[in-house]
Amino acid sequence: MIDREKFESNFVYYGKEVIVQIIDIFLDEFDGRMANLSKNVSERDFNNIKFNAHSLKGTIANFMDPESIALARKLEEMAMNMQVKELDEVMSNLLLASGSLVMELLEYRRVLST
Repeated sequence: MIDREKFESNFVYYGKEVIVQIIDIFLDEFDGRMANLSKNVSERDFNNIKFNAHSLKGTIANFMDPESIALARKLEEMAMNMQVKELDEVMSNLLLASGSLVMELLEYRRVLST
């Protein structure tokens, strides 16, 4: 869930059009990012899990979603430690949390565009 106060203070100097563009870039890349990360997890490809989870964490940080950030961080840490236990569960939770973020961003984008 987006921390709207932090998000809006982070983008206070940007116009609505720029914020919409930032949201659009995230949304355009989201499915591919999550597909890659899911594939990395299923293949237990720890190097790419670490890389892709770290990248996703940074991107999601722009939208101030603490739950998704924490889950991406946990995946990154698990990959660094080559921890298999609960890896699939954390990935599933990240898919759910980030899916909620996408829905929120779509609604926020709609509001900004009106």
